[in-house]
Amino acid sequence: MSLKKPRRTSSKFSVKKIARLLFKAMLWFFGVTIFWVLLYKFINPPITFLMVERGFERKADGKEWKLERKWRDFDELSFNLKKAALAGEDSRFMTHYGFDLEAIGKAYEKNKQGKKIRGGSTISQQTAKNVFLWPRRSYVRKAFEAYFTILIELLWSKERILEVYLNVIETGDGIYGMEKACQKYYGKSAENLTKGEAALLIAVLPNPIRWTPAKPTAYIYHKQSLILRNMRNLKGLKFN
Repeated sequence: MSLKKPRRTSSKFSVKKIARLLFKAMLWFFGVTIFWVLLYKFINPPITFLMVERGFERKADGKEWKLERKWRDFDELSFNLKKAALAGEDSRFMTHYGFDLEAIGKAYEKNKQGKKIRGGSTISQQTAKNVFLWPRRSYVRKAFEAYFTILIELLWSKERILEVYLNVIETGDGIYGMEKACQKYYGKSAENLTKGEAALLIAVLPNPIRWTPAKPTAYIYHKQSLILRNMRNLKGLKFN
């Protein structure tokens, strides 16, 4: 009488199957996200998660849905506005590769000392967050933010990153992009901003719901003066 060999457990098979599924999921993730980023290299993002969230917040408050924006191509945006954005948000934008390690280090030290929480996000990181991700802060979102930042730095030009940033950023209650902000607050196009107007628009960006260029506080005027000073220090700034 021959002895039957004991059946092998299916654990090994299950591990291989799970590994295969994870590998396929990763391939799909990389394929879809790379295609998404490449698509937005040529096509302007139609809407962002923040725009949708703000719309639902307005509806919850009993207000009408509001989404005002008008896209302006890079060459149609004032040079003063581009310079103010770099001076106020990311002075090393043209030379870094998506992450400003010096700014991150300074932010870490400030926060460690118990001072007012300060971020070290570059314009590239903010663009990645605004266009591809949800607004809520978390370690998961920061990880995805880093990933998309690398992608746009690899696949987009600096000019395209700045163009998208200036067109999708929140600039008021239901207002997005600099063109609509300029029309609302200054009655003019984003092509014709003075240095002072551009600096004031950038000064309110951390919280354009709380602050407005229409009624600047002493704090906003102070930020405007700092941005104007930084603009003077940004010498030799050129775009392709």
